[in-house]
Amino acid sequence: MKMDKRKFAAALACLMLVSPVWAQDHEQPNVLFIFADDMSYETIGAAGMLDIDTPNLDKLVENGASFTHAYNMGAWGGAVCAASRSMLNCGRFVWQAQSGVKAGVSENRMWSQRMQDAGYQTYMSGKWHVPGADAEPLFNVAKNVRGGMPNDFWRKGSADGTKPKRYGYGRPVDEDDYKNGWKPWDVTNGGFWEGGTHWSEVLANDAVDYLAAAAEDDKPFFMYLAFNASHDPRQSPKEYIDRYPLDRIKLPENFLSQYPYADKICGLSLRDEKLMPYPRTEFAVKVHRQEYFAIITHMDDQIGRIFQALEKSGKADNTYIVFTADHGLACGHHGFSGKQNMYDHSVRVPFLVVGPDVKPGMKIDAPIYLQDVMATSLELAGASSEGVDFKSLLPLLRGESAEHYPEIYGAYMNKQRMITQGDWKFISYPTAHVERLFNLKKDPNEMNDLAANPEYAAKLTQMRGALTQLSTSLGDPLLKAHKEKKKKK
Repeated sequence: MKMDKRKFAAALACLMLVSPVWAQDHEQPNVLFIFADDMSYETIGAAGMLDIDTPNLDKLVENGASFTHAYNMGAWGGAVCAASRSMLNCGRFVWQAQSGVKAGVSENRMWSQRMQDAGYQTYMSGKWHVPGADAEPLFNVAKNVRGGMPNDFWRKGSADGTKPKRYGYGRPVDEDDYKNGWKPWDVTNGGFWEGGTHWSEVLANDAVDYLAAAAEDDKPFFMYLAFNASHDPRQSPKEYIDRYPLDRIKLPENFLSQYPYADKICGLSLRDEKLMPYPRTEFAVKVHRQEYFAIITHMDDQIGRIFQALEKSGKADNTYIVFTADHGLACGHHGFSGKQNMYDHSVRVPFLVVGPDVKPGMKIDAPIYLQDVMATSLELAGASSEGVDFKSLLPLLRGESAEHYPEIYGAYMNKQRMITQGDWKFISYPTAHVERLFNLKKDPNEMNDLAANPEYAAKLTQMRGALTQLSTSLGDPLLKAHKEKKKKK
């Protein structure tokens, strides 16, 4: 069911017009947190970067604040979402998050537990994927908790006894392969269709039901709604695929048939990278982006249903809505398919906020981490933020500050490191012995590597030193391992 745009606009306008009641009368605001999976910062239609339909998220852009440079800090393994969600829920930076989850659960300091201590009714539905923590005990109500991703597809073994093969990977090789192969709307393939109803629709159903119940409850609520979309397998009803004919899909400007260091920095056999055939082809990339855009638009329609239910509940005028994603996705940029790289398409996410005292149409360029939403909600709720590494965004939202983090850190296992500082990004590949330097202002698609240009030797040295200093302050295990190696020598 699609949301009535006029009703939604009116509801959001109401959000903007009300005075900050929570600040005046100390009434705690509700927090509605909506989390996508594998969704790059460029995939909001209102951002003007892609031809993609996201009318409900566009309304958030229009009626609230858009953080244009929101980042995920990194990951210690191939499942980047697990690290991102661990940081989000325990509030610790990347290299402390694994132990932070364990301590958070035992000491009642996870995000939901802190909100409960502040008097909130907590609700969760959708993807969890926080290693070392079960969702159900952490929330007052948890429904349809999902794992890391929907099940892969396997071809059945043939009559001659050959082993089953992955179905939906290395595709499409060509147009004939696509015609005769896997289809995102085929419900018999399971995945998002497992259980009979698309998982994005299940999550929206859960949220609508909860908001109807919340209408009768005086307690403030904290809703944690985590879509598995737009993670692969990127499945959606055929009508959504049909909205994106391939002649509507543009190839990314930084398209490559294969990234030159892919084998050393993430591995050609990485699951995410095997979704598309090697070498990458224009046709394969367009098909994958078609399915990517379609599942995002389908998710946007479900988000519209949630907004409509919020309006109907009578709680909209005292609710903060935050939408973001756990990390971005390449889906054809730079020769990559997945998110295990340090380019902006994979480390930057959309980050949108609407609330009682948030000015409509705000654009905030200050770099943030997506996990700052935890600290922000804790401050709004009057909850404890002791031991939380991330920062509240309220000073930025209220115009009390224009600065947040002076630099942004990124990491992937022991294979990649990144620092973004002002207009500059420095990437180091320790295992490949390669460095890359980009001027993001002049080269937003990160296509012109300046690391070997002698004109930028001083800048390269400065950025290398800045990364070392930042890595040291964050307790980067790669530096510790390097020091121990030097001692042994």
